[in-house]
Amino acid sequence: MAKGKTYTEKKDVRVDFTPMVDMNMLLITFFMLCTTMIKSQTLQISLPSNEKVEKKDQNKVKQSEAITVILDSELDKDGVPVKDFVYYYEGMPEVAQEGTEIVSNMQEIAFMPNENGKAQGIRAIFQQRNKQVLEKINVLKDKWKAKEISDSVYQAKAKEIRNDSTLTRPVVIIKATPNASYTSLVTALDEMQINNISRYQIDRINETDSAMMTPFLLKRLNAKK
Repeated sequence: MAKGKTYTEKKDVRVDFTPMVDMNMLLITFFMLCTTMIKSQTLQISLPSNEKVEKKDQNKVKQSEAITVILDSELDKDGVPVKDFVYYYEGMPEVAQEGTEIVSNMQEIAFMPNENGKAQGIRAIFQQRNKQVLEKINVLKDKWKAKEISDSVYQAKAKEIRNDSTLTRPVVIIKATPNASYTSLVTALDEMQINNISRYQIDRINETDSAMMTPFLLKRLNAKK
């Protein structure tokens, strides 16, 4: 007698997600409560000061405290910046024609990070000229790190130091040629923040600046040949 086939009844598998709703609500509530307890992280920026400089003192400020930084870049055949160049001069521009050559007080320098704890390149120039401000802020920073003062007190007092007119502080004028890369401009502005320089501005390059750059541009052209 042949055995009859047995059939097992197939049941639909059904997962009940109802308990998960309560779990999701608990998780959402937990993260909402936790995120409100986290202190927001903000970027502190040393904004340019709005202090007024009297007209009779403007030339004095330019000669004794001004540092002019000129940004330029070398472009490839597609017009994309491939290398950045930084030039600077202190005080007023000094340019003269000696025979067929143009001489000036402009110098070529570079954006260089600290090496072995010592500033390099244009940063070293900024730190030397803003030495009094940096010394006071470093003392204040040590107190903040030791938790002797709060973050809000540190920021308020640091701002007072940066804007203290009794201290020797540079006035940095940042200029960019039409070929200058956006990255070089951002780097220059970063240096203002790093070195706690509050008096700076972005200006247009003029004919005198272009004339002072001529020897450096010719040097770059000759190097390509």
